[in-house]
Amino acid sequence: QVQLVESGGGLVQAGGSLRLSCAASGTIFNSNTMGWYRQAPGKQRELVTTITSGGSTNYADSVKGRFTISRDNGKNTVYLQMNSLKAEDSAVYYCNFIHYRYGVGYNYWGQGTQVTVST
Repeated sequence: QVQLVESGGGLVQAGGSLRLSCAASGTIFNSNTMGWYRQAPGKQRELVTTITSGGSTNYADSVKGRFTISRDNGKNTVYLQMNSLKAEDSAVYYCNFIHYRYGVGYNYWGQGTQVTVST
């Protein structure tokens, strides 16, 4: 089992910045991907960004150039630096963790943290 603890959400004005963190604990396999998804009211959960244990990243087009994902493998922690925030970035942000063993993926979600961008 893997537990995910998120922190760093809050209220910020448009154009501002926030940093989210997500720490994973438990039995963690070396091959894994950590990431962030978000869900706004009335909308489906969508991918924001992911980063593999090898450091490869993937971003949604809507956040490219504004958000940066990074990770500290020693701490099993992923960070999301969000700059130039827009009202449309307001959502509950969920940390996601997937690790693989013998070709099988195991998927986990954090509890979510609210990000609200005011105009």
